[in-house]
Parts: sequence; structure tokens; C-alpha cells
Amino acid sequence: MDKELSKPDLWENQERAKKLLAERSELQGAVNLYRDMEEKLSDLRELYELSLEEEDFSVEEEIAQEVKELRRLISRLEEESLLSGEFDTYDAVVSIHPGAGGLESQDWAEMLLRMYLRWSEKRGFKVDLNDVQAGDGGGIKSATFTVHGKYAYGLFSSEKGVHRLVRISPYDASRRRHTSFASLDVIPLIDTEIEVEIDPKDLRIETFRSSGAGGQHVNVTDSAVRITHLPTGIVATCQNERSQISNRDTAMRILRARLFERARQDRAKEMEELRGARKDIGFGNQIRSYVLHPYRLVKDHRTMMEEGNVDAVLDGDLDDFVDSYLHWKATNQ
Repeated sequence: MDKELSKPDLWENQERAKKLLAERSELQGAVNLYRDMEEKLSDLRELYELSLEEEDFSVEEEIAQEVKELRRLISRLEEESLLSGEFDTYDAVVSIHPGAGGLESQDWAEMLLRMYLRWSEKRGFKVDLNDVQAGDGGGIKSATFTVHGKYAYGLFSSEKGVHRLVRISPYDASRRRHTSFASLDVIPLIDTEIEVEIDPKDLRIETFRSSGAGGQHVNVTDSAVRITHLPTGIVATCQNERSQISNRDTAMRILRARLFERARQDRAKEMEELRGARKDIGFGNQIRSYVLHPYRLVKDHRTMMEEGNVDAVLDGDLDDFVDSYLHWKATNQ
């Protein structure tokens, strides 16, 4: 690749040059990570052996911390090796919708939104909140956000499905236990090189004043854009940008991604039948349960992984669940 990049006519095709540079940077990153881990392991071994020779155990805590960091790096590398799908490296368009149940489910949907924004932050992803529709009296009716970063789609795909919450409702004066449902859907934000034919005549483009949960969720402007693809009824909305042009461009990218996903599913009906139809957002279809009463436990119903620290999970500590799912998926495909 270095030889290819050194050719004098490289920049005659700027798109190809940029793509090559990005690929080289990615490969160099993998090589650097391996070498860094190799060097770290060698240094740790030397420090350990030296401490034994000199009977100096004051470095025990330092070694333990370095080993913990090395394990984290190896775990991240192993995780990437499990993300080998065609679109796993792509950015992701994520949507959250509450199930039946009104305010309870809307509040749960907002809790999920907060959880995934926190997780994205911890993973180092950049997130654009494209559209958040406030619920009646609280919570949200829907949310769409785009996650930018390597393996965003592959990682968020592990969270696709129905999520169930069991708790004493803060909205119930009788303090009764309620069960709420919300779903997460994810599609890859497809590359501009992938062609999706859209006839402008098939689009209805509307502009309106931004509205939503407010605060950090939405920048209130007069330039929100909603694009409807009339033949399919697929809708894409964006209201977080300051200009109408930017909102329209983002909405079009999301629409293209959704149309591409639909076409991909149409071409793979047989596979879709094997996976089963999309489940209703209700009992029996959940991929994970978050129980806050009468006990505290998060349980993934696919991998059977459990975690008692519910607060940490709801605060975005999802890596163990995601890693568990990726290993489960690799052995059950």
C-alpha cells in the first residue's frame, strides 16, 4: 500500500487517494496496537521478574493495573475480530420507539436513549441526535440518532430488539409494579459509493419548526426537514442542525440508508424468514430484561448473561453484554 501511495499520479483520482490513505491508516493502527501490546507485555514481564529478584513487592499494584489495561486492549482486539460482517465497520443510524403503555413506555424509551448515548460516549463515538419527539407528559415518542465511529453498526446491531423494564412506577400513586417495553432498531449509514436510485418525484419534502425534548437533545430552529418516500412510506427527519440545507442533507442520507436496508431485506427474504419476522414490542419478544423490583438484575435472554449492577448498565456499561452477544452469535450462526 505504501508503494501504491508513493506513485506520482496518486492524486489524479482524489477519491481513490483518500480511500487508500484511510485504509492505510486503519491497517497501521492495527499494526501499532499489536506492537504496543507486545511491548507492554515484554515490559511487564521484565518488571515482574525484577521485582521477584529484588523481593520488591511495591510494584504489585502497578503490575496489576497494567495487566488490566492489557486485558482490555486484547478484549477490544478480539471484539473487532468478531465484527466481520459486510457493514459492521459502518456508522449506524439508531432508532428507539416505546411500546404500548403510554407514559411508562415513553419514559423507558428515554432511559434507553440516555443509556445508549452514555455508552457511545464511553466507546469514543461521535453522536448526532437527528430527531427526538417528546412524549405526552414525559419521556419520548421516538428518537433517531447517528453514531459515527469504526464498528458503530456492528456493535449497535447486538442491541437490536425489544428491551423490557420492570420497576415500581414513579408515575403510579399506588406504587404498583409496572412492565414497560421499548425497541431499538439499527441500520448502517451506507457509503455514498453505494448507489440507491431515488426519483425526486417520489419525495415529499416538508419543513417545520424544530420541537422535541429540548435541552441537549434538540437545537430549536425554524429549519427542521421531513422527507417522505411516497412509494414506500419511509420517512426520515432531521432537526438538530442550524441550517435547513444541513438538515435536508442529513435526512436524505438517513432516507438512503433506510431504502438500502429495505432493498437488502427484499433481496434476502429467505434469510429473513430464517431469522423470523420483526417482533412486536411486547411480552415474550424481549432480548433483555432490566428488573428494578422486586430484585435488581439485568438479564440477556439470548446469551443468558446477568449483571446485578443495574445502575451501571443503565449508565452505559454495556461492553460485557455486547462482547457476550458477539461470542454467542459467532458460535450460533
